[in-house]
Amino acid sequence: MSCIIIVGGFFGDEGKGKIVAHVAHEDKPSIISRGGVGPNAGHTVQVGDKEYGIRMIPSGFVYPKARLMIGSGVLVDPNVLKKEIEMLDVDDRVFIDKRCSIIEEEHIKQDKGNEHLSKTIGSTGTGCGPANVARVNRVAKQAKDIPELQKYLIDASYEINSALDRGENVLLEGTQGFGISLYFGTYPFVTSKDTSASQIAADNGVGPTRIDDVIVVFKAYPTRVGAGPFGTEMSKEESMKLGIQEFGTVTHRERRIGCWDGAMARYSAMVNGCTIAAITGIDHIDPECYGATEYSQLTEKALEFIKQAEKDIGAPVKLISTGPEMNQIIDIR
Repeated sequence: MSCIIIVGGFFGDEGKGKIVAHVAHEDKPSIISRGGVGPNAGHTVQVGDKEYGIRMIPSGFVYPKARLMIGSGVLVDPNVLKKEIEMLDVDDRVFIDKRCSIIEEEHIKQDKGNEHLSKTIGSTGTGCGPANVARVNRVAKQAKDIPELQKYLIDASYEINSALDRGENVLLEGTQGFGISLYFGTYPFVTSKDTSASQIAADNGVGPTRIDDVIVVFKAYPTRVGAGPFGTEMSKEESMKLGIQEFGTVTHRERRIGCWDGAMARYSAMVNGCTIAAITGIDHIDPECYGATEYSQLTEKALEFIKQAEKDIGAPVKLISTGPEMNQIIDIR
């Protein structure tokens, strides 16, 4: 039995989707359940020549034997959820906690129409902030109140804890990144709730004593979408020289690129309780590492980077992504 949480260590877009997909195939969990805010976070999973951009369904959907759940702490947009269920053909294995709050059209309008959120903060406009306000005000609808969601309803906490009691593996999937946590991030340029591992456990109703490992995903060259402080940000000219240009999964806005931030990595690892670190984009540190699947294939330049990263993080780097595809990864867990 093991219960693993996977979260982002920087500002999001660290490549969590790929790490989740890989760990799911390796560990074969019976349940993969999502925590986090809601559909304001996009995960990209690339399998062969197919690329999936998803906002509600857990990224581990690519492992076909897992039940896919959405924890009670997550906001659900029924329209986004329905589209993803149809796109991924997972109608028979998606389950939503009956207590999830619902994003309604009025929340999306409020989000897009609020100048502070849309222009100053750089909100995704998906209605998550206003929906969380409604939740705090105790006026939000819950999944159990929506007829079209009835077939998917479940008590996710009970199901997850029961699976752990039976000795099964469970994977809890976080969204976004530590740097935009409402509590620990670059306030006010943050999302509308905490994004740390503790929150992901709480979102799924899993007590801290049941967590075996926390995998924190760090990007060799961190990125950030939207406004807010970014201490190691480089110029567009610098990032283009490195061959790095990226766009957000949800907003399609161009991502800001930065250099490795050891101090932030250390603090993020501390708060998240990191036991295993994952590094993505090592092929940007040295293109010769692209597609490597064995630790012995890493170059001296890449190994030096990883060595320094481990010192900064204070935990071993055991997952190293060498390209966008799911099989382009080194796993030494």
